[in-house]
Parts: sequence; structure tokens; C-alpha cells
Amino acid sequence: MQTLEQSKTSDEDESSVYAIGRSDESLERRTIGRATKRLVPFILLCYFIAYLDRTNIGIAALQMNKDIGITASQFGFGAGLFFLMYFSMEVPSNILMTRFGVRRWVARIMFTWGVVAAGMAFVKGANSFYAMRALLGAAEAGFFPAMLYYLTTWFPAAYRGRVISYLQVAGPMAFLIGGPISSALLGLDGFLGLRGWQWMFILEAVPAILLAGLVLSRLPDNPKSAKWLPSDEKDWLTFTLAAEEKRRMDVRQYSVLQAMLEPRILLLALVHFSIVLTVFGVGFFLPQIVKHFGLDNFRTGLVSTIPYIAGCAGIVWLGRRSDAKKERRLHTAVPLFVAAVALIAAATTQTLEVKMVAFSFVAFGAYGCVSAFWTLPSTFLSGTAIAGAIAIISCVGALGGFAGPWVMGLVKDATGSFSGGLYFLATMNVIAAVIILSLSSLKEYDAKRG
Repeated sequence: MQTLEQSKTSDEDESSVYAIGRSDESLERRTIGRATKRLVPFILLCYFIAYLDRTNIGIAALQMNKDIGITASQFGFGAGLFFLMYFSMEVPSNILMTRFGVRRWVARIMFTWGVVAAGMAFVKGANSFYAMRALLGAAEAGFFPAMLYYLTTWFPAAYRGRVISYLQVAGPMAFLIGGPISSALLGLDGFLGLRGWQWMFILEAVPAILLAGLVLSRLPDNPKSAKWLPSDEKDWLTFTLAAEEKRRMDVRQYSVLQAMLEPRILLLALVHFSIVLTVFGVGFFLPQIVKHFGLDNFRTGLVSTIPYIAGCAGIVWLGRRSDAKKERRLHTAVPLFVAAVALIAAATTQTLEVKMVAFSFVAFGAYGCVSAFWTLPSTFLSGTAIAGAIAIISCVGALGGFAGPWVMGLVKDATGSFSGGLYFLATMNVIAAVIILSLSSLKEYDAKRG
């Protein structure tokens, strides 16, 4: 009888534990689902506008370059100046973010970049073009790492790859959706005495200014301050994130300065440099490459968007697959190899159709690797050290945004072709892939340092 009672009690305990487990799983799904629905679409919209305002000069160049009298190398240098100033102001911006808070600081960033982006409509020559691109970079500095840091305060590690993949779609979407919109706005040429490219800059700057106000009113500082999050979901999210933070701190604690000097962070920064080098080296000049085949401005804008369909697909599919497999290195390195091969193919072919297929694989690889890539720093850093690491990686990546367009423009002016520039980008992608694969040899790094 006693044995029967013990068995019954044991069965009840197992049933209770199972019920609690299922309850926790249900709570987890509800919490992550609610946070995703409330935050991700809005942040995605902010990302989209950020990318649109920094990349729309690729379409503007179809009219603007001739109007203000600049060469391909001058255009590439000016396009890249955005990233040079972005690099210079990134770390100071992140320091100020920790003082004022993500919500207030992002609102400031969006308002100022909107004003400067509208001012791009009034550049008159190379010098004013350089100045306004530099100001735009200074205004936008800190936006990307601020939002990435914000996401680490909302989503546990198991979900970050997926969430980051949603946001990374904003990059190719800015080319995919923004390209036709920008091309259509060129059709306003002559309205109220302004050229089409001037209207494009003015009208596409307005959303950033409007969104700045919405950031202040809609974006909660943290889970505890979110009025739309029920108390049980707040408790689960706060506890889960705190537990993850403790586990990382138990392994090794890093200061912000130590994080910036950590060899793995410096290697990841070089990888990000190569990724951004490719994205903007190709992105800013793709409309001009397509225009070479004799298309009008609107059709050029439409055809130039084709690779970014593949870019969006790569981000979402590889981001989900990386989370499902819980694997990051290969989901970063393999797409980089794919992009390198595709860049060589784009450089060697002479037909528009094959070029577009090749550039589609470039976009798939260069954009698709990013979701897995950005989860790597949080695997061995914690707290504010993550923000510092993200800042330095983003800073060095910004230099890629400067170097890519400039090198492409210099090669075009020197040789009359973009092929040499594409070979350079391919080489950098191979180097980046090898670096990512080499990170496996650093797994024991902390243990060896003691």
C-alpha cells in the first residue's frame, strides 16, 4: 500500500513538473511573441529609413553627378565620407547613449539625420557634397549599435539571431523598395524649379523627422517600463535576461576597454569591414553599372533592385536556420565565400542578365551572413562590454563603407571599368570567411588566459 502511495505521489510530482514546464514554455512563447510584435516592426521601419537616407544617392547619382560636375571617384569618395564621419563619432555617440538612454538618444539621432538628409538637396559641387555626406554620417552615428544594444535588453540569446535577421532586412529593403521610389521621384524633375534628385532627398528625409517623435512616445526603456507587457511576462523576461547575464559574467568579465582590445572582437571588426565594404561598394554603384546597358533612369532603378530580393531571402532564411541549428560560424563564413565567387562572376560577365544573377548571389551572401555574425559578440561578453564591442565592430565596419565606394570609383576612373573593384571586394570576402573559420581556434582563449 505504501509502495502504491509512493508511486502515486511520484506520478503526481512528474505530472506537476511537466505542467510547470509546459506553462513556462507557453509563457516564453507569449512573452517573446508580444515583444516581437510590439517592437520589431517599428524598429524595422526606423532601420529602413536609416538605410534609405544613406543609400539613395546611388539613384540620385543618375542625375546629380552631371548637375554638380563630379567624377566617379569624387562620387565614391563623397559617398564613403558618410562612413568615415560615422566611424569618428560612433564611440562618443554610444557613450552619450548610456548617459541619456537609448530612447532619447535614438530620437535625437533620427531628427538630426532627417534635417541633414533634406539638406543634401542643395549641394552645388564636390566640396558641398563632401560636407553634407560627412554631416549626415555624424548625425546618424550611434544608431545601429544603440538599437542592437537595445535588443539585447529585450530578447534572450536564443532569439537574437532571428530578431536581428528581421531588422537586417531593412538594408536590402532600402534598395529593393527605395530604388523604385527614388527612381520615380526623379520624375518630379522641374517641379517648382527643382531637379528630380533634389525632390528625392527632401521627400525621403521627412519620415526620419516624424519617426523621431514616435520613438520618444512608443519605445519603452526596458521590459519593466513597458505598459503593454503583463506582469508575469515582465518577470519571466527580466529573470531570463538576468540569468543569461550572470552566466556570461561567471565565465569572464570584461570592461568596455577590454572588450575593444579583445582579439576576437578585433577580428570580428575586420570581418564586418569586409561585409560593409561589399554591401556599399556594390550598392552605391550598381545603378551606374546597370545604366551602362542603355536603360532609362526608371528602368535602371527597377533592375537595380533585383539582387536585393535575394538579399532579403538570405537574411531571413539564414537567420532562422542559424537559430534552429544553434550554429553561427558556418552561417557567417559560407555566405561570405558565396559572395566572393559571385563577385568574380559579376566582374567577368558582359551580359546584364548574368550580372544580375551574380549580384543576387552577392547580396544573398553579404546580407545573409549578418544575422549570425551579430550574435557572436554576445557569446563571450556581457553587460556594457557588449555595447562597447558592438561599437568598435560597427566603427571598423563603417570604414568599409568609406573604402568600398571610394575604391570602386577610383578603379572606374583609372580603368574605365568596375571589374578591378569587384575583384578587390571578392578578395576581402575570402579573407573575412577565413577569419570566421579561424575563430574555432580561439575557443580556449579565455581558459588559457586564466
